[in-house]
Amino acid sequence: MVKSPLSGARYLIQGLSLITRPGIKRFVIIPLLLNVLIFSAAIYVGISQFESLMQLMEAQLPTWLNWLDWLIWPLFIVLLLVFVFYTFGLLANLIAAPFNGLLAEKIELLLTGQPLEQNGDYLRLLAELGPTLLDEVRKLAYALLWALPFLLLLFVPLIGPLLWFLYTAWMMAVEYSDYPMGNHGLRFAEIRRHLRERRALSLGFGAAAAGMAMIPVLNFLLMPVAVAGATALWVREFRPTSPT
Repeated sequence: MVKSPLSGARYLIQGLSLITRPGIKRFVIIPLLLNVLIFSAAIYVGISQFESLMQLMEAQLPTWLNWLDWLIWPLFIVLLLVFVFYTFGLLANLIAAPFNGLLAEKIELLLTGQPLEQNGDYLRLLAELGPTLLDEVRKLAYALLWALPFLLLLFVPLIGPLLWFLYTAWMMAVEYSDYPMGNHGLRFAEIRRHLRERRALSLGFGAAAAGMAMIPVLNFLLMPVAVAGATALWVREFRPTSPT
């Protein structure tokens, strides 16, 4: 049965409920704190760069072209938000990757009652730190490679922003699905293949995550909520009937 994008979006909402469940909160703290710190830094950098670049632009712009401010400012603000928040978002996921994998494991245990064949939560986390960060670097390279053409298309009225949002939705689905799927040994290429097979469902989840990233305060919660939601998506939609 083909499910609509709305079905995928519901899993993000479910993630918001899952992170408040008993026994889960302590695994949410570190990803949440990292997200708050990094996005607070992103906001500070964005505001400071905006002010300095606007002053530079006004100094270089001839007086008779001052009317262009009404066109340039909105475009500049959009591009700055895209660059700063997207870059810092990738950085946040890179740093928090080992903790997100552990959170996904605990959410799956909560949903299925079946623990993964792994022991020693934080000791294992340290042992897997290197391979996990290497996988995150691969995802980062993939995201940046595809970002270039979509960033150029961003200048195309109406269609450009829509394509960028769809690209962001896909990357959100890939990013957060990697944690529960990666816990079961799925490679990056396999994860993308699974998501492509249920494209509408995956894009619906990613679009909801991208939308949440645009809402002040709520975007601080995005990382743990999306990890929990992606884990529920894995368990209900992608997980094999026999445990892996």
